[in-house]
This record gives sequence, structure tokens and C-alpha cells, in this order.
Amino acid sequence: MQPIFEYTKGMIPGETNYCPGCTHGISHRLIMEVLDEMGRLGSTIGVGPIGCSVLAHKYMNVDMLEAAHGRAPAVASGIKRVHPGNLVFTYQGDGDLASIGAAEIIHAAARGEKFTSFFVNNAIYGMTGGQMAPTTLIGQKSTTTQNGRTVEQAGAPMRVSELIATLDGAAYVERVALNSPANIKNAKKAVRRAFEIQDKNLGFSFVEFLSTCPTNWGVSPAKAMAFLSEKMLPYFPLGVYRAPEGGE
Repeated sequence: MQPIFEYTKGMIPGETNYCPGCTHGISHRLIMEVLDEMGRLGSTIGVGPIGCSVLAHKYMNVDMLEAAHGRAPAVASGIKRVHPGNLVFTYQGDGDLASIGAAEIIHAAARGEKFTSFFVNNAIYGMTGGQMAPTTLIGQKSTTTQNGRTVEQAGAPMRVSELIATLDGAAYVERVALNSPANIKNAKKAVRRAFEIQDKNLGFSFVEFLSTCPTNWGVSPAKAMAFLSEKMLPYFPLGVYRAPEGGE
């Protein structure tokens, strides 16, 4: 019988730590599946900081390090400079990357550090209690915005891909979503392209995953997918925001 699904060697079997409906597992699978297909599982180093990704090392079958909250880009910069032949990536949430680690990600991109950052944008702090993140939408409720985020109180949500794309050291920036088979298929292509650009030493590469967090949004997994489609996609448009000239 022809198998229709196989467990990638890039994932370590085990019970998931993530909540029902969370899309971290999808992004984990895509990254590891690409590395497996590229034959790079044995020559890749990942960095996971504080947040839901703190346990990524339990699932990703590559060498992994932990970093302090927000500091994964600084750690990855050092790793890549010491091991230029390895693929190096960070896996970060929006509170970690866009708030606590904003300086680290901006300056790593500005320097053109030759590693890849995977940015999981679920518009809220996940592991630490559901607080407002820089990407929390206007009107969206969180533990620190009980009546919904307002521009007057917290400013407008940050569009990180657009910001990173303005920096000359960024070679490739794309925003994808994990809410449908078609978008997931495109997300995998973005992951591969980011690693290929890193392999060619073209500069910093960045992939943003629009993701769900049913638990901290206070909705069912099905309604979380609807929120992503109806609320997040209009504010965070999908697409390539920066790519090397010549279509590398």
C-alpha cells in the first residue's frame, strides 16, 4: 500500500506540549521536513528562547540551544560566525522577537547576519499568560487589555516583516499563514527558500508565520482559525517583502 503520510526524521516522536488548536506543531513540522529533504538535519543548529518555543528542542531533531528571552538573534549571530558551514535558525514568538528582543532582531538583520529567523506571530504572549504583544490587534482582548487594545493606550500593532524588509542586510523576508492547506504548502516553500538563501550566504532571511493561540484568545480551535483568516490576514498581508535581485 502506498503511504499517504510519513513521520519526518526531523521530528522527535513524543507527546506534544502545545494546546489543542495551536499551530506551533505545523511550523515545527515544516521546518524539520525541509531540513530533512535538504539532507541538513546533521548540520543545522537551532536557537529557541523563552516562550512556547522554549520546548522546541523536545520536537526538533537537530542541535538546539536555549537563549534568554529575546536574545536568540544575538546567540545565533555568534553560532553562525563560529560555524559558517552550518544552517542556523532562531524560532521565536511575537512577544519574544518583537518586544523583548526587538533590538536583537533589528540589528541582526541590519548587520546582514547569515542565519534564518522564524517568527511565530499569534498576536499575543502565549506561555507567559496571554498579555498584549506588539502584534495584538486593535480591539483584541488580552490579560493586559481587558477592554481591547486601543491606539491611544498602546499604539498600532507592529508589522514586523515590513519593518525588517526596510533593512539593507535583510536578503529575504516573507509572511505566510498556517490556516489552510494552500497557505501551509506556500509556507513550506518559504522555509526552504529562506534556508537556501542562507546556504548561499546572501544575507539575513526571515519568515513570519501567522499562527493561532486558541487558549489565550479564549476561543475554540475552529474559531481561532476564523480569527486568523478574518482579522489577522487583512492587517498582516501575506507575501514576499524582500528578496534577492535576480530571483535567487
